[in-house]
Amino acid sequence: MADTVEMADTVTPATPHLEAVALDKSYRNNAEEVPVLRGVNLQVAKGEFLSLIGQSGSGKSTLMHLLGLLDSPDIGEIRLDGKRIDHLPAKTRDELRNRVFGFVFQFYHLLPELTLIENVIAPLMIRYSTWEYWSRRRELRDRAKEMIDQVGLSHRIKHRPNQLSGGEMQRAAIARSLVSEPQVLLADEPTGNLDVDTGKGIIELLQRLNTEHDLTILMVTHDESIAQRAQRLVRLKKGQIEKLHERAA
Repeated sequence: MADTVEMADTVTPATPHLEAVALDKSYRNNAEEVPVLRGVNLQVAKGEFLSLIGQSGSGKSTLMHLLGLLDSPDIGEIRLDGKRIDHLPAKTRDELRNRVFGFVFQFYHLLPELTLIENVIAPLMIRYSTWEYWSRRRELRDRAKEMIDQVGLSHRIKHRPNQLSGGEMQRAAIARSLVSEPQVLLADEPTGNLDVDTGKGIIELLQRLNTEHDLTILMVTHDESIAQRAQRLVRLKKGQIEKLHERAA
């Protein structure tokens, strides 16, 4: 694998797909205001696999949540294909989260009472009305099966989460995030609860999805070895971007 080479902070993708512009974000701890992000600018190109790395408390998860419209900035803008999206009505932001963004979290968030295929198909049940879902249920179930097959879990389709290993649950979460055919996959510490070998398998799966489907991926991690598997690395320190790396050709 090629070594990483440091690039200047001014280097950005040629064609921004997802963009953070001068983001500030603070939270309150009783009467005290705690700044988390301070003037963060970030551009992610379409089809890019980017790692966002930083120590605990650096603001990396907060930045990902802002980019995915799970939270709103105090100052600044989130743009998708050049258009601002963070200030849109709540219903429109909900639709963007369901249709444009896919989310993978460290703790899987699978519903324990549902089978694997039921967990994977859940975002489509949310997207469509009851009548639409039932009229298209065979098509949507086939799409869920396709996603499950892509992550190598066809043999687990009727199993519930408590019957799956940690790596299988994370693969299930990835399948669930992809069933809505998102443009951008946001992964927050996707290997954080996994052993080294299983984590390596998850990263290889993300790399394959990025390459084969031109899927834009932003992955948050604190693990340097994991971060360097992406095409580009952005380091966050005390709420600001410290430096950028890019994979050597």
